[in-house]
Amino acid sequence: MIYENIVNGIFLSRPNRFIARVLINNEEKLAHVKNTGRCKELLIPGCKLTLQHNDISTRKTQYSVITVEKNNQLFNIDSQVPNQVVAEAIKDKQLFIEKDITFLKRESTFLKSRFDIYFETTKEKAFMEIKGVTLEKEGIALFPDAPTKRGTKHIYEMIEAVKQGYSGYLFFLLQMTNCNYFTTNRQTDPEFAKALLIAKEKGVQILCYDSIVTKNGIDLNKKVPINLSSI
Repeated sequence: MIYENIVNGIFLSRPNRFIARVLINNEEKLAHVKNTGRCKELLIPGCKLTLQHNDISTRKTQYSVITVEKNNQLFNIDSQVPNQVVAEAIKDKQLFIEKDITFLKRESTFLKSRFDIYFETTKEKAFMEIKGVTLEKEGIALFPDAPTKRGTKHIYEMIEAVKQGYSGYLFFLLQMTNCNYFTTNRQTDPEFAKALLIAKEKGVQILCYDSIVTKNGIDLNKKVPINLSSI
């Protein structure tokens, strides 16, 4: 996944969850934050950013925050990009190499949830829900960084899909590298952590991969261990 029209900037503040005040070429600008999570461990005044410039006149802001630098490492905070990264990896045979996928669709409704991917093989029909992970503490990747009732609902409806004979996948994409393992952020959202454990027991498959992040791109990298017992 490649971004065009990338510029460098400095983070100043975040007046609300959608907007950031940034410094670009020594001029203060407003930028769209493409992530409604807290990101408070990343968006620290003075941190380095990369932003995508957009000239569309109907937009309220001409810039969108793409990456944040923390401890000399880039974190992609674009919450819209994980679905595209994973879908491209499936199509390019980086994922599910052993599966003969005959049909793949982005966004598919089941009950009251819209899952990110639906696919079919000669042996299964499957739903996949993808979560982008941007929170890292001492080499541990955690999700979520804010309570998510919607995310918990997705898990329980994925469990129901499995009960009805579908395969179910919950995919956590770390929008960073260099994490030792992934776990749930029980302190922030114990209900999500509980639901994920139940999902594992009920046959939902839980996957986690990290990403190679550059200033103008993000690509799937390698599998990361999952440690739900640490919650």
